[in-house]
Amino acid sequence: MAMMGPPPGMGPVMVLNAKTQRQTGREAQLGNIRAAMAVANIIRTTLGPQSMLKMLLDPMGGIVMTNDGNCILREVDVSHPTAKSMIELSRAQDEEVGDGTTSVIVLSAAGLGSSGTLLVEQVPPYCARTVMMVVETTPGGMPTVDIKRYAKVEKIPGGELDDAKVLKGVMFQKDVTHSKMRRRIENPRILLLDTPLEYKKGESQTTMEITEEQDWNAMLRLEEEYVENMCKEIIAHKPDIVITEKGVSDLAQHFLQKANITAFRRLRKTDNNRVAKAVGATIVSRTDEIQESDIGTGCGLFEMRKLGDDWFCFLEECKDPKACTIILRGGSKDVLNEIERNLQDAMQVVRNVVYNPKLLPGGGATEMALAVAIRREGQSLQGIQQAPFMAVGDAMEVIPRTLAQNCGVSVIRTITELRAKHAAAAGNGEKCHVGVNGITGELVDMNDLGIWEPYSVKVQTIKTAIENACMILRIDDIVSGSKKSK
Repeated sequence: MAMMGPPPGMGPVMVLNAKTQRQTGREAQLGNIRAAMAVANIIRTTLGPQSMLKMLLDPMGGIVMTNDGNCILREVDVSHPTAKSMIELSRAQDEEVGDGTTSVIVLSAAGLGSSGTLLVEQVPPYCARTVMMVVETTPGGMPTVDIKRYAKVEKIPGGELDDAKVLKGVMFQKDVTHSKMRRRIENPRILLLDTPLEYKKGESQTTMEITEEQDWNAMLRLEEEYVENMCKEIIAHKPDIVITEKGVSDLAQHFLQKANITAFRRLRKTDNNRVAKAVGATIVSRTDEIQESDIGTGCGLFEMRKLGDDWFCFLEECKDPKACTIILRGGSKDVLNEIERNLQDAMQVVRNVVYNPKLLPGGGATEMALAVAIRREGQSLQGIQQAPFMAVGDAMEVIPRTLAQNCGVSVIRTITELRAKHAAAAGNGEKCHVGVNGITGELVDMNDLGIWEPYSVKVQTIKTAIENACMILRIDDIVSGSKKSK
């Protein structure tokens, strides 16, 4: 049946605004690939131990120096929709497993770059999905590890990097409320409160008219008795340290100091929760509900120490603490911020291993083994089905290739030798753990070097990279234009 054309004398109808730009077909797909590779090139040199730092100027005029892929891309302002999608990919990887943010961008861009040649040869982009068979999902039933809540990083300018340490307990920036209170106690009994140790003010505004002098004195006496009764209820359980999230009046400080009790006030809720986890205490809401089991006895040493210009309370030598504080020292805030970013990645790696205790060899050994296996699978296929396997096999080599490039060694010689070792091992049915030493660029057995990566991070990286590449390859039309100004 013949197609009907427009009526005679009528030209094409323009639906889009005249300022609108549009890319369609292969032009759109190849443009998306170029945008993804441009994003990957920004952070390619930040992969591995010999990575370089990037210096960024944020909109507020501050300077950020880092080699964390997610942090770099978060500060980059891009306009291309595919570039924005790649940056969102890094953020999702950071939220999901906390590591591999650079690898997922580099790997996804390499997959798109390898697929670019297939697009020119008119190969359907969805064929790349066939390689998803090599990816396995992690099993459920993982334990809970809350790093953000119970592992606090305290950044204190000054000192040296070697002064950084992990406390077997917690610390917080507070000084005692009274100058005569004890500043060092061994094996203290610690009571945690979230109630004010001062006279409770009325919820609504109240006006009282007093005509007799004794009535005024009676009112003051009632307030003092209220505070004194609270202090007596606390003193009855013989704590050495009282920490409250609310205020402590001067009168309460007086009674507690007479009972040889050290008090802290207005501690943050998050810090109070960490103290409770570290010393084995329970936070109490009312002083008349205090029980012996609420007192924390797990702390071995309480001491006040001055770091820089501020006083810090240290609760150390705790028995089986479930919370801790990491102290970072350094010459400047930029140095401390970069150490904290690297430390957060390292803690996320440990958390992932706790969740799923499986490890894979690092140094690009896993990626090269996958590349060899995918190519062997592709060689068993014929015709158009073979091309996506070979393309993704080439893309997998981008991690060891980038590691070698950042070390300054011959990339072609190193990758060829590494590929040969893995291919020989695969032909003999053996496992090969040889990868690139990220510092020297030499090929070494990862068992001997002791470089391992969490299984969950590697699986998430490969899954996310391939899924993102498949999604971008399916885009064949990009419409962009400015809105009409009002």
